[in-house]
Amino acid sequence: MSLPNPFDPDVKLHRGGCSCGHHRNQSEHDQAHAQDQREQQDRLVEGAVMRALFPRDAERRRFLKTVGTGTALAAISSIFPLGLAKEVFAETNGPLEKTKLSVGFIPITCATPIIMAHPLGYYSKYGLDVEVVKTAGWAVVRDKSLAKEYDAAHMLSPMPLAITIGAGSNPIPWTMPAVENINGQAITLAMKHKDKRDPADWKGFKFAVPFDYSMHNYLLRYYLAEHGLDPDRDVQIRAVPPPEMVANLRADNIDGFLAPDPVNQRAVYDGVGFIHLLSKEIWDGHPCCAFAASREFVTGMPNTYQALLKAILDATAYARKPENRKEIAAAIAPANYLNQPVTVVEQVLTGTFADGLGNIVRDPDRIDFDPFPYESFAIWILTQMKRWGQIEGDVDYTKVAREVFLATDAARLMTEVGMDAPTDPVMAFSVMGKPFDPSEPAAYIESFPIRRT
Repeated sequence: MSLPNPFDPDVKLHRGGCSCGHHRNQSEHDQAHAQDQREQQDRLVEGAVMRALFPRDAERRRFLKTVGTGTALAAISSIFPLGLAKEVFAETNGPLEKTKLSVGFIPITCATPIIMAHPLGYYSKYGLDVEVVKTAGWAVVRDKSLAKEYDAAHMLSPMPLAITIGAGSNPIPWTMPAVENINGQAITLAMKHKDKRDPADWKGFKFAVPFDYSMHNYLLRYYLAEHGLDPDRDVQIRAVPPPEMVANLRADNIDGFLAPDPVNQRAVYDGVGFIHLLSKEIWDGHPCCAFAASREFVTGMPNTYQALLKAILDATAYARKPENRKEIAAAIAPANYLNQPVTVVEQVLTGTFADGLGNIVRDPDRIDFDPFPYESFAIWILTQMKRWGQIEGDVDYTKVAREVFLATDAARLMTEVGMDAPTDPVMAFSVMGKPFDPSEPAAYIESFPIRRT
């Protein structure tokens, strides 16, 4: 399609509402562009098949003239799955719809795969020019994502669920194709509370979490409630952006926080706090942060989406290996990423760290990177949103989990980058010793004496 000549007086430059001027709106333009791409992909597949069947072009022409195009297509389709080949090619090998992307992140170690994929070259490996944008807080990440300033983003794993069901706002279909990290959080208290290790002594405490829709909020509430404290009545819980948490602890504005790292380790490094317990002691293997994107991005730019997800999964596979953690710490510690001393980041990633009470702890599972988005994770998160009054009315837990946590995509692309992918999207687990049955979410909520429902 040729573009209009802007120096021709008889040409109208504003003939339509799309970027090329040939369609009524941008949606029609995108659909036509996608159709052209699909047709080109189909021709590439058909050409490859015909070259394999007819090494000499003269034989191909003779065959087509003898039987006709329709009969030839039917005959070839009967011996070769041409339609399936086109689908596979479209899913995995089509041209990228967009190569220059903007991905937002919060400067915490939970975002390690998303961040490290930039300096270590994983995005460029898959043909992408990605700008990773350091962002001040989760509300900003959400707002910029909704405004399409970010193509995709590092989010807290409950956020895509909240956005999709419209918790606190209008519902917009969002997806979570991969978990960024498991474990990697802690409860940190101010040094003045080092003799108050029993949560029963915490009545009146002021706690910070990164966001209302966060694993940090739900894990802290769960922990407090299991120790007999009502998180809405016996303590105060406020949302504070992770980069501001240590300063608030130092200023005595809060008594502690359940926060992502390296916030906890930085509080120890600065001498203002100690690590009460790691979040893995509440739920070992819990998800925390995620790679998230709108459903519109996933379906409208499938090849770009898959390339981006594949780059992040590839980086995740590298991050899972303990022998790579020191290299990664050095790569993501600089000011344009985490802006933390390498020592702080290294202590988190390697699991050998000072706890602020004079001890050196060795726990290699302090943080890990397992990207598979289990549907049972999503259902548990939804039960906590319901438990604490963030969701009203009936919830189809399994349906929402499947629509948002894209386990099928993750499994397929994990396999392509050499990772072992689970075959079952539901995994059994326990939180503080209490088993969770994802098939009975309502009964699970009712089993808690402290709840808002």
